[in-house]
Amino acid sequence: MFKDKVESFWNKNFKILMYIPIILFIISIILIGFKYSTTGDFFDKDISLKGGVSATIHTSQELDDSKLVNLGIEYNVRNLEDIRTGKRIGLIIEASDITGDELKVRLENTLGIVLNNDNFSVEETSPKLSNSFFKQLVISLLFAFILMGISVFISFRTLAPSIAVIFAALTDIVITLAIVNILGIAVSTAGIVAFMLIIGYSIDTDILLTTWSIKRREGRLFDRMWHSMMTGLTMTTAALVVMLIGLVASNNTVIKEMFTIIFIALIIDVITTYLTNAGILWIYCKRKNIQ
Repeated sequence: MFKDKVESFWNKNFKILMYIPIILFIISIILIGFKYSTTGDFFDKDISLKGGVSATIHTSQELDDSKLVNLGIEYNVRNLEDIRTGKRIGLIIEASDITGDELKVRLENTLGIVLNNDNFSVEETSPKLSNSFFKQLVISLLFAFILMGISVFISFRTLAPSIAVIFAALTDIVITLAIVNILGIAVSTAGIVAFMLIIGYSIDTDILLTTWSIKRREGRLFDRMWHSMMTGLTMTTAALVVMLIGLVASNNTVIKEMFTIIFIALIIDVITTYLTNAGILWIYCKRKNIQ
């Protein structure tokens, strides 16, 4: 049976398997540290987190995006598309160190179109406001993590399993952030919220695994962990399908950013939960004679 083969492989290699996420965690820390040393930030921020101007052009006219290089500033550009047809109906241009009026003039001169209240809108966010909002989001994320750790420790009242759950959640966040940096995704306020949600997505499978390993005593330890893994993988697969549908069906940039981050984290959570966390619990249960 497949289960018997997995059990045999696990018994022989669980110590090696549990180090795979740990190695990925260390590599991710190095990558994030390099990012900070070169840019001064742990990740790329969009306008909502670093301040600047976001200009939206609504037009069915064909625009030559290549001309935007003549704006003379650093910018990011995204397409606005019709949800039903997928046809481009405009552009979103984000830039820093420029005012909305200045950007409007440059866009008119560069693209050769007349911009007015009917086809153009602009939002400006001051760097001070963005930094203040970012700090509040980071504090909220830290509080969520701390409260999660307290609730886990109260639930199990044992140090090793509690640390394993907390470490799994931390690993999910760190590795996901490193992958987001590699993909070049600029994180917005919605992205920070997605990282908060990762904590919830992470600890549900870890708590399920820990509960079945430590608190349940019927059957063999491997059978209980296997049952927990099957349940956890079912939940994760369902969530991955939802995220994938959202990424394919939606043209909203906020939804795409959040779903991309959560999608990555869910995949990372599978290996951290069922390799590292499972390995720590396996060693703990064997030492405590929990069979």
